[in-house]
Amino acid sequence: MADKKAVWLVALAITTLATPAANAATTVYEAEHAARTQGVVESQHDGYTGTGFVNYDNVIGSSVEFTTYTSRAGQHDLVFRYANGTTADRPLEISVDGTSTTVSFPSTETWTAWTAKTLTLELSQGTHTIRATATTAAGGPNLDSLTIANDVVAPRPRDWSTAVVDSTMAVRTATSLGLSYTDTLFLHSVYLVYQRTHNPRYLAYLKEWGDARVRADGSTGNPYHDLDSMLAGNLFLDLAQATGEERYRLAAQLIRDRITTYPRTTDGGLIHNVAFTGQLWADGVFMVQPFLARAGDIATAVQQLTTYYQHLKNPEGLLRHAYDEQRRQSWADPVSGQSPEVWCRAVGWFGMATVDVLRFVPRTHPDRAALVEIVRHLADGYRRFQDPATGLWFQLPAKPAVAGNWLETSCSSMYAYTISRAVKQGVLGPSYLPVARSGYRGVLAKASIGSDGRTAVADISVGTSVGDEGYYLRRARAVNDFHGLGAFLIMNEELR
Repeated sequence: MADKKAVWLVALAITTLATPAANAATTVYEAEHAARTQGVVESQHDGYTGTGFVNYDNVIGSSVEFTTYTSRAGQHDLVFRYANGTTADRPLEISVDGTSTTVSFPSTETWTAWTAKTLTLELSQGTHTIRATATTAAGGPNLDSLTIANDVVAPRPRDWSTAVVDSTMAVRTATSLGLSYTDTLFLHSVYLVYQRTHNPRYLAYLKEWGDARVRADGSTGNPYHDLDSMLAGNLFLDLAQATGEERYRLAAQLIRDRITTYPRTTDGGLIHNVAFTGQLWADGVFMVQPFLARAGDIATAVQQLTTYYQHLKNPEGLLRHAYDEQRRQSWADPVSGQSPEVWCRAVGWFGMATVDVLRFVPRTHPDRAALVEIVRHLADGYRRFQDPATGLWFQLPAKPAVAGNWLETSCSSMYAYTISRAVKQGVLGPSYLPVARSGYRGVLAKASIGSDGRTAVADISVGTSVGDEGYYLRRARAVNDFHGLGAFLIMNEELR
């Protein structure tokens, strides 16, 4: 290929921060200083860098053209920072020295949720013309800047999502998985990977599970006597969407019907287990509330999150693991009813649940502000207690210096996901993005490929009840536990 031509690589990834590979020199080109046709420079949407951004102005063919320079030949990351507050994709034709490809710029949900699209290219040393042109009458996204990493020497990481799914499918057949929350969490995360890749093997795996577990009338043999068992509802909605089969809609409806009769605290909180009278566990909100919001019951989802939050909020940051209304449990404080510790994964479940519910709560909803308060409280705690050396979080995150504490992978995945999603929703500002990206890199450092070609994700806390400091610190650290694999995949689909 001629000098100054770009060799388009197969790799095309969405990232959430214009951060190139380690040790890379970068140059930022602000869109407002580039050449434009028909687009206009604006500054009314917060979060942009420089002095403004370019609005493509709903015109097909409108464009932004950058004149750039690379100091060395080789792989380079081109990072387009943008926002797309519509619900539709606004693709751009990206041309580098005359070689073009059409690139998706999907919704970021709000015009203040700035994110990034990264292309990895082979570029020669020297000057290059990079043009981003709107391909539809809706124009392009709002374009803030182009960042070029001039000295990328390491290859881009593998697609960890497909690597983890493929490895797990190779050792765990679909029919070996049951209705436990860990199994349905993993299967739901497989569906998220399927949505991106459209790999028919992933859908076939999910359908094989459904054929084995869900009867024609939607029954599964599960009485739904605990919130954990209701996480299957999310998977039933996934399969109903993917297959159109009525049994999955019926299965989801059975869970909704059960929730109407399920026991609660005196102020309406769904208790963690029918045997645990008056107890609320932070873990439980993820098992039910995103499912309810997806199924259309936003009011109940919001009410549950706010009720739980009032009982679990820790004034020092984050949340306590559990609450006992009756103050009868040995772990319950006689005044507050709270358990004594902040356990990392419980807080991760809560964060993921809240941002997932927020996707369905209209901005005019009277209780939306209460959910925003929850996210910001959690995010402040996440940022405060993040380990600066690794980007990860400890099993007891509010006690990083306590002897025997250890860095845990599943909650770190959950925290990184929650922050990234909240920034895209405009709930958090862009200053939180380094927290998410550092957490993401830290989690990836826990993933490896064995000599057999299979993935291993390490340092995952096994299933955990409510206890004291020593109890949490003694929990076993597993490899490829489904708590961690599910959270890892959800995070990776968000941040890859």
